[in-house]
Amino acid sequence: MTDAAVSPPFASKRRVLFASLIGTTIEFYDFYIYATAAVLVFPDLFFPGGDRMTAMLASFATFSIAFFARPIGAVIFGHFGDRVGRKATLVAALMTMGLSTIAIGLLPTWHSVGVIAPLLLALCRFGQGLGLGGEWGGAVLLATENAPPGKKAWFGMFPQLGAPIGFILSTLSFIVLGQVMSEGQFMAWGWRIPFIASALLVVVGLWMRLKITETPEFKRAIDRAERVQAPALTLVAHHKFALLTGTLAGLATFVLFYLMTVFALGWGTTSMGYTRDQFLPIQLLGVCFFGLFIPLAALAADKWGQRRTLLVTSIAIALFGLVLAPLFGSGGMVGVVAFFIIGFSLMGCTYGPLGAALARPFPTTVRYTGASMTFNLAGILGASLAPYAATWLAGHYGLQAVGVYLTVAALLTVLALIGMGRIRTEGEA
Repeated sequence: MTDAAVSPPFASKRRVLFASLIGTTIEFYDFYIYATAAVLVFPDLFFPGGDRMTAMLASFATFSIAFFARPIGAVIFGHFGDRVGRKATLVAALMTMGLSTIAIGLLPTWHSVGVIAPLLLALCRFGQGLGLGGEWGGAVLLATENAPPGKKAWFGMFPQLGAPIGFILSTLSFIVLGQVMSEGQFMAWGWRIPFIASALLVVVGLWMRLKITETPEFKRAIDRAERVQAPALTLVAHHKFALLTGTLAGLATFVLFYLMTVFALGWGTTSMGYTRDQFLPIQLLGVCFFGLFIPLAALAADKWGQRRTLLVTSIAIALFGLVLAPLFGSGGMVGVVAFFIIGFSLMGCTYGPLGAALARPFPTTVRYTGASMTFNLAGILGASLAPYAATWLAGHYGLQAVGVYLTVAALLTVLALIGMGRIRTEGEA
């Protein structure tokens, strides 16, 4: 009896889309509570001594570890995703991320165990990166490989929505904790709650993931015996240009997002004098625009093309870099609010079509590995050092240097998107 004969019927489109959305929501919630805590909590509890800025830079260094772990996760989970299947691999990725996050909430601090504390924190952060490295590509494929013709970007934006939803949940958790407990309670034990509470979300995500079946495109690859023995080696051997252009195509997205989140929160609550309770709601308002523009950009991408939509947005991001300092550096509430609304709106425009665009150049047999690698290599280039680099640039040369940093990243993305136009995608004549 053939595999096709014994396979269960394909999951409904609604269930597939929800499974892809809930998984990335959990993954990004876990990822962002670390980013917030890296600014508000970890400098004091895991890197004490010295001045506040030095402690924050040390905290940002552990923050960057996950981005270097993500390509490793992309290779490991991508191998099994392209060899064994999307479903089982997505379940394993979610468990890796979830257990690492819960463990952070249980860690002893520097005051209890000394230098062992930041080492354990770095290890858990590595686990977070490993899980997210395998999650994103699989979730995008789960959605896009079930998409009807002409709806790739629309289906591909559902896992992308997990980013703003996860960010909103993580930020709200810190806002609520700040309202219901004192600063002393929050720093003593309250900061652990968002990490441990992730266990509830993981249970929901696993329940949904276990109810889905394999994607139609991967089933066809099995039936035709098209799977390759070593997806990562095949990717490097035959798809180097797609890997390079895809990585650079995601560069501006990552630089923009982590300037708008981790760097802005750190700079706003130190150099600009805002309190945590003042700043987080403003940032949360901007993230709502992030979520709003993801589906709008996906609709535009299905109508006018993924690459064209990303090109226009990347040019707009380059221009935004030129006005970053006047808006954010004004220090006034109006300028800061405008900075977040414009920046996060552009983030939605670039993030919405990105998943489908990065998966498109790769054949089914290496698509999990290829999409995951481009996304996560872009994370190393664009995000891993962005908070550290931007903080250093702002401290030495002012906010205008941070704007130039963003503009250069956006121009590199424009060049990469032009190069992607040379790649013939699967199914083209």
